[in-house]
Amino acid sequence: MTGTKYVSWCLALLLRLAAVAGLADDGQFLYNGFAGVNLTLYGAARITPNGLLKLTNGTVQQTGHAFYPPPVRLRRTPSTKTNGTGNEKAVLSFSSSFVFGIVTADTQDLGGHGVVLVVAPRANLSTGLANNYMGLFNGTGSVGSASNHLFAVELDTIQNPDFRDINNNHVGININDLASRDNDKAGYYDDDDDGRFHDMTLISGDAMQVWVDYDGDTTRVNVTLAPLGVRKPARPLLSATHDLSTVIMGESYIGFSSATGTLSTQHYVLGWSFGVDMPAPAIDAAKLPKMPKRRTRSDQSKTMVIALPILSVVLLLFMVSCVILVRKRYNYGELREDWEVEFGPHRIPYKDLRRATERFKNKNLLGVGGFGRVYKGVLPKSRLEVAVKRVSHESSQGMKEFVAEVVSIGRLRHRNIVQLLGYCRLKNELLLVYDYMPNGSLDKYLYGHNNMPVLSWAQRFLIIKGIASGLYYLHEEWEQVVVHRDIKASNVLLDSEMNARLGDFGLAKLYNHGSDMQTTIIAGTLGYLAPEITRTGKASPLTDVFAFGVFLLEVTTGRKPVERDTEGGIHMLVDLISAHLDRETLPMDMVDPRLEGEYNTDEASLVLKLGLLCSHPLPDLRPSMRQVMQYLDGQLPFPELVPSHTSFSMLSMAQSRGLDSYAISKSLSSMASISQLSSFSSGR
Repeated sequence: MTGTKYVSWCLALLLRLAAVAGLADDGQFLYNGFAGVNLTLYGAARITPNGLLKLTNGTVQQTGHAFYPPPVRLRRTPSTKTNGTGNEKAVLSFSSSFVFGIVTADTQDLGGHGVVLVVAPRANLSTGLANNYMGLFNGTGSVGSASNHLFAVELDTIQNPDFRDINNNHVGININDLASRDNDKAGYYDDDDDGRFHDMTLISGDAMQVWVDYDGDTTRVNVTLAPLGVRKPARPLLSATHDLSTVIMGESYIGFSSATGTLSTQHYVLGWSFGVDMPAPAIDAAKLPKMPKRRTRSDQSKTMVIALPILSVVLLLFMVSCVILVRKRYNYGELREDWEVEFGPHRIPYKDLRRATERFKNKNLLGVGGFGRVYKGVLPKSRLEVAVKRVSHESSQGMKEFVAEVVSIGRLRHRNIVQLLGYCRLKNELLLVYDYMPNGSLDKYLYGHNNMPVLSWAQRFLIIKGIASGLYYLHEEWEQVVVHRDIKASNVLLDSEMNARLGDFGLAKLYNHGSDMQTTIIAGTLGYLAPEITRTGKASPLTDVFAFGVFLLEVTTGRKPVERDTEGGIHMLVDLISAHLDRETLPMDMVDPRLEGEYNTDEASLVLKLGLLCSHPLPDLRPSMRQVMQYLDGQLPFPELVPSHTSFSMLSMAQSRGLDSYAISKSLSSMASISQLSSFSSGR
């Protein structure tokens, strides 16, 4: 081999070794824009012609991932140089900086989740879900597992109570989980203003720069945020110690993940740099591509100011003509009153709903209930699939309070609750707009409507835990107590991934924590009504627990809460199950026969017992939803159920014979075992 060929061979070998290490031979990379850059892209991620890395394009329920193609070696090897202190940890120091921007529609006050810088053992995260999981995980079972070996820094624009988010505009350090180990509201400490803290809004549409630094010797993670053009602040936004030795294993992939959830949002990365055992190279702001401008209301106003002098007369005549024609043809219009000004952002124009549902055609009819018809629609601007419920009403003095509750419920955010997006009022009709659930209601699967497939036990148990989580959020975690008042299988809807969501809040009532709900009109569905409602008319979280107990039995057995026999007699499902308990047997033969014995016996037994416990006729002996969650997760030992678990029928029969309700309750309470009572009181 000649000298020239030998040198060429050595250079090729060095380049190959550098590629295996994952970085250039100087241990770093720098992208001032991404034009012509080779990145590994998944989902909606694309590189635009002007060099922007566009992770999402504004479509809802969307994920996008972009990774540096080769893996990067971040763990020390025997040949890795050390600083000679003898305190070197297993993971090398590394540093990354990137410039990002989030663009939302000008009518949105929230973003559809944010951007995540992630270090993961694999680049393909395409199985990650959009809503709630930010494209990183695909279900609650994978969240928090040490086997994920995932380190991430999130810039999140949604407050998710399940993961203890502090607000809807925060930065967090995440390890194997979506619940941040450390987090703080978005902002920076300005060196030019005596280190004073300045807030930043992640969905402002402005470009911002992030620095993430990990010191392998001290195991300290620093995360710094600042507007683009501001030099890196001396004081980081987040600074915490996290030894990544058990997190980062072997070679890792570095990149970005983003998701849109139910709101139209676009996520961009303008520039990116990375370095191992050295600071990330400085990004040159002058060389970065420009962020797309968010068109604001002021921009639209300027356009209108120019156009109005020219078109005012034509538009006025056209609008008057349209109003006359519409009123003549349909004889109704939107109803707006002065007090609705404060709820303006939650109103959806009727013309949008009419267009979305193709004038409420029967082909878009999803169902008909006691409170109105429900139609499928696609909102014209956002292209979001929705369900529109038309409810008849007569304008009255109580309408203001009702709409206020509708708007309050619209602020609920939980993965197991159907989101109420807004409302519209007509002269004699109220239209409520919800997220569309493509797999319909649970009752159709339980009772085999239209040859629907049989739900497996695993699916049923997941549905049960999901609704329990949603009710716990309504009762204890939200800013007010929400009593749903109509929990039943037909009000449990299934999204595209068969996750359960509690819907139809038409009967829901709200009140402040620590206060008692006032007596109201009896409302609900026969078979799910707690016995005390018929006596007092007062709903409470414990009346919801009663209905949830019946729901548990319904899901497990595949039978309706109230059934008629061939002779016209009425049988309560609660009584049928509790009758077996009185004989000290567990009715496993009542588990839905369509499962053909394919179910977890321990889980089915737990759910049947829990259903009886929740549907106890005495409210004080029912568990709270917090306890229900603990029972389902195995965090609290289940109390022994004794034959004195009195049935709904026995209590009703005693009341019908004129016995005093208080005397009945005291008498039945004394029948319960001491161990049972102590079990209930311990977790409340």
